[in-house]
Amino acid sequence: MAGVQTAVALRQQGFPGRVTMIGAEPHQPYDRPPLSKAILLGTAEGSAFELDFEALDVELRLGCEVTGVRPQEHELDTEAGPVPYDVLVIASGAEPITLPGAEGVPGVHLLRTLDDASRLRPVLERKHDIVVVGAGWIGAEFATAAREAGCSVTVVEAADRPLAYALPAEVAAPMADWYAEYGVELLTHARVADVEPGTVILADGRQLPAGAVVVGIGARPATGWLAGSGIALGPDGAITADEHLRTSLPDVYAVGDCASFPSGRYGERLLVHHWDNALQGPRTVAANVVASAAGQPPEVYDPVPYFWSEQFGRFVQYTGHHPAADTTVWRGNPADAAWSVLWLREGVLVALLAVGRARDLMQGRKLILAGTRLDPDLAADPSVPLKAAAVQG
Repeated sequence: MAGVQTAVALRQQGFPGRVTMIGAEPHQPYDRPPLSKAILLGTAEGSAFELDFEALDVELRLGCEVTGVRPQEHELDTEAGPVPYDVLVIASGAEPITLPGAEGVPGVHLLRTLDDASRLRPVLERKHDIVVVGAGWIGAEFATAAREAGCSVTVVEAADRPLAYALPAEVAAPMADWYAEYGVELLTHARVADVEPGTVILADGRQLPAGAVVVGIGARPATGWLAGSGIALGPDGAITADEHLRTSLPDVYAVGDCASFPSGRYGERLLVHHWDNALQGPRTVAANVVASAAGQPPEVYDPVPYFWSEQFGRFVQYTGHHPAADTTVWRGNPADAAWSVLWLREGVLVALLAVGRARDLMQGRKLILAGTRLDPDLAADPSVPLKAAAVQG
């Protein structure tokens, strides 16, 4: 997404030069969200972007892995030989974290690429007993698809609740009930000690039958290939882009899952591994490439983060960044089908989670963007439109 959108935005913004996209995968550039839904369940064969790259005058070099950057020469090292650049945009994304000891074990899968989804689809068709390691966003989405395919599913989570590293305990805890409602067994405080063909062995000695194991324990920026390039990375492995999405090297930008950026809105550096960031960031990169060539000032990238997840028959949406909040406001009962949670900082809305309340999300994102102060009592009433809780003046 980030690479494709950068190429598209460059042309939309009038960039006249040569544009080359290099990707390690052999497939036409594709969208990732359908991988955990439609493609897994066989309701779609692929998710290639419907773009005419020839008409855009964008050269695709597919199935070509980039192995390094030599900034002094302004060249990339690739399997097919060196490739020169005037401006480089790094959109290498993220790679899934593997389960120690499970690499190479038959029946153990990751879900990040089109090939991963293609390998998993027949597994679901055979209705295997499936163990999912990790109750994060991807684990929940895969468990949902597997249940819809008729599989028996057990989700193993080392923490005390699902989404432990994404949401506060009081918000994530009600989501644990969704698993049982959907016929999925959720095991918390459960660590994997070993994986053998057909079996997952937990640290407490329990053995879980597993015709297939799907590992969803997070992802890290795919930046290992930048070793020795001089491009600065943070402790999380992300490229530390500036507010214009420029890296520490001249003529090199970074966008999407591989890069963090400083947020003036939230006063900290953000690493956002979500689709919307890969859609929005490229527009800023393209604008700044064009501005730099014209000697114009660059744009600042400071979005309100947004993502969504479809899991267990629910549509979950989140916008903003809640860790700096000092007040939590509930709209509705989390035992019901639809509810929201608001996070305020000194009365100003900074983040929102909406379950089945798309209007809350839509209005909330605009309120966050505007830095709007809310009346917490009005905001807590789910019958009151969220924008009506804005404090005027």
